[in-house]
Amino acid sequence: MITLHVELAARRYPIYIGSGLLARMPAWPEELTRAKRAAVVSNAVVAPLYLARLTQALLAQGMAATAVILPDGEAHKDWASLSAIYDHLLTQRCDRTTPIVALGGGVVGDLAGFAAATYQRGVPFVQVPTTLLAMVDSSVGGKTGINHALGKNMIGAFWQPRMVIIDTDTLTTLPDRELSAGLAEVIKYGLIRDAAFFAWLEGNIEALLARDAAALAYAIERSCRNKAEVVAADELETAKEGGRALLNLGHTFGHAIETGLGYGEWLHGEAVAAGIVMAAELSRRLGWLTEIEVARIRRVLERARLPTSGPPLGAARYLELMGRDKKVLAGRLRLVLLRAIGEAVTWAEAPMEEIARAIESCSG
Repeated sequence: MITLHVELAARRYPIYIGSGLLARMPAWPEELTRAKRAAVVSNAVVAPLYLARLTQALLAQGMAATAVILPDGEAHKDWASLSAIYDHLLTQRCDRTTPIVALGGGVVGDLAGFAAATYQRGVPFVQVPTTLLAMVDSSVGGKTGINHALGKNMIGAFWQPRMVIIDTDTLTTLPDRELSAGLAEVIKYGLIRDAAFFAWLEGNIEALLARDAAALAYAIERSCRNKAEVVAADELETAKEGGRALLNLGHTFGHAIETGLGYGEWLHGEAVAAGIVMAAELSRRLGWLTEIEVARIRRVLERARLPTSGPPLGAARYLELMGRDKKVLAGRLRLVLLRAIGEAVTWAEAPMEEIARAIESCSG
């Protein structure tokens, strides 16, 4: 088992990474177990696979489990699902000491985390991610929330988990498409701040797709280490330049794809992959990346079985949707772009016509 820590100003919390952790779960701190029970949030796909195992692990910690099972998919990351969690917590008379445990992918984690942030003004929260994307991205850092018809993740809260437990064995049941979607976020870390990791990924994409255990464990650890360092330096994404916002490479373009098509048509990682190519192309047009570097980025995404062009929504529609993004400040669209592979920047000076050209050249 590998143990990392997210070092925050007020406290720190562990990320445990290993094989079989649902069966040999690390000891929980007394502050989590004093309630003698936990409320587990999962979905209709994950619960039949892993809920019983998690329940047994909780019993070994001296805790009973009550569970709410949500429908699967991004389309259900909404008020109705959030309300179902609240209904369950209230019906079961969960109190401020009852930890909420997210068992599932990013949608489950975001919903459960938002419920934890707001139920009785905040209860303890534990992440047990079961998808690659959730393991390397959404389970770490404390961003929670739901989608709105007009924008993705526009309603939410920062609420850090008390611990993150990553059982890499759960990836054996992950569909191939979702494994590839998770690789988009893994590749992102190499692009924004870890050029050596990007080079490693170029040499190991096929091993990751083949679910080589050692390769996956290394990629998850390296990704979590990168994210933990970024979050520790800028927990609430308040840095004027760079900081936590750099984790959003490709996301402003990608969120436009998800919102424009309807949530769930493309997986989040698929939309991010196409968005990364758009950001890379815009970076080239600004004179920062070479054509060879953009080709390297495209190629590694293609080898990960990810899309490298977005749907033909039209540049005007992309820009309309991007204009509602959380990264818009004082009416200016801030994008995460690449000065080089391994060096990202936040940039609000890109001409709109160049953004439109980059979108048009990377969609359709």
